[in-house]
Amino acid sequence: MPLRLSEQTLDHAQPGTARPGYVRAACGVGWVHFGPGAFHRAHQAYYADRLLEHDPRWAISAVALHSAGVHDALAPQDYLYCLAELGPEAPVRVIGALREILLAAREPGAVFARLESPHTRLITLTVTEKGYCLEAGGRLDVSHPDVQHDLAVPHRPRSVIGFLAEGLRRRHAGGQSPCAVVSCDNLAENGPTLRAAVIAFAARRGGELARWIEREVAFPRTMVDSITPATDERLLERVEQVTGLTDAWPVQREMFTQWVIEDLPQVRVADWASVGVQLTNDVGVYERAKLRLLNAAHSTLAYVGLLRGHTTVAEAMIDGPLARLVEHLMRGDITPSLADGGVIDIGAYIEATLGRFRNPSVHHQLEQIAWDGSQKLPVRLLPTLTEALAAGRPVERLAVPVAAWIRFIVERARAGGRLTDPLAEQLLVLGRDCTGDPRRDVSRFLALQAVFPARLAAAPAFAGAVSEAYRALSAAGAIPPRLCAAG
Repeated sequence: MPLRLSEQTLDHAQPGTARPGYVRAACGVGWVHFGPGAFHRAHQAYYADRLLEHDPRWAISAVALHSAGVHDALAPQDYLYCLAELGPEAPVRVIGALREILLAAREPGAVFARLESPHTRLITLTVTEKGYCLEAGGRLDVSHPDVQHDLAVPHRPRSVIGFLAEGLRRRHAGGQSPCAVVSCDNLAENGPTLRAAVIAFAARRGGELARWIEREVAFPRTMVDSITPATDERLLERVEQVTGLTDAWPVQREMFTQWVIEDLPQVRVADWASVGVQLTNDVGVYERAKLRLLNAAHSTLAYVGLLRGHTTVAEAMIDGPLARLVEHLMRGDITPSLADGGVIDIGAYIEATLGRFRNPSVHHQLEQIAWDGSQKLPVRLLPTLTEALAAGRPVERLAVPVAAWIRFIVERARAGGRLTDPLAEQLLVLGRDCTGDPRRDVSRFLALQAVFPARLAAAPAFAGAVSEAYRALSAAGAIPPRLCAAG
């Protein structure tokens, strides 16, 4: 049986395995990260791993807010794990950037010790959209049970907002310098949105904290991008074959990776350019392109593709009508909403994105992309729909992924299946109550104020287009031919 990956067994890795290019014991923790899931370990931790090769300040203390799964898998490995890139060369790299994974519910004191440490210069987050405890409009949901708890018991918070507010309070009280707090989640205006939520929380606690955060703490906008399929048996076997070691939880991603951060003084604490991170004064251009093109196309492929019997993105892209629908959606319906001032070549971006989707080495499960649709649609698709309606542009194609999401929920509800979504219970109740009548079913879903803005839901052109798409998709995900053609 192969040896388990760890500090003691790393020297037994087979030739060709890329190993940390630094002495881990000589590295200091300067980075706290909330949410050590697959994307963080394939993305931000990868950049930290490269930084550590020439700057030993950037080892990561990761914080798991809820699940102990990653901690339990990686602790016996000294928090080492493998990153496999998916492409022709297919390299495997052992990542050594994680110093520890703290379990927030069990050891909040240890989390706060890292947050208030003078060595901590960067705090990052990948907690998904639902982790921010926001209302549909993007403001802090002060009625959220976790927010209510954290206001009452600030020293044992449950939410990331509660941890940030209390951690920043302790930095301020201890005379530590403020640091950058960097959201790496797919939220529109993620930096300002997080900033507003933390300040709103701090204001409810009273005192000087909210004003200090507003005045001193940086919350830069960011955009992150790299397709990261879930870990599966194929990956476990490949890592063992390449390295000769067993890894309990490796991660994988496509070879393309991008991280864009707003260029603020508090961010310039590392040589980001040396590891490929882009600093810019206009993150919004990159953010909108990713959210509205790549992420919206992903959601379309997921919901329509699942209805048509597909399981992965690459498989869905072989489906001619679906692939054409997605391409024309990107080129004809989403592109007009992207006024980028020439910063990005949108045509080239779309071509590159479609190529990434077709990569046969990337087994990106549509089921994974379909998670948390009630949180994703409002940032990936609905702003484009709202702008198209206001501009008098057609919305028939843009309505397809919304209708497919509704049909996806209805089919899950009827089959008694599970749904991974913060509104799962409410959505499944709605799904079970659907009769198959398009206008009735759609109107019930559009009444969800947590998902659909009232003005958009009330727009006859939008409701009609969703209803017509819902009717067509009821036949095993059928796509009207006119929607698969340009124009």
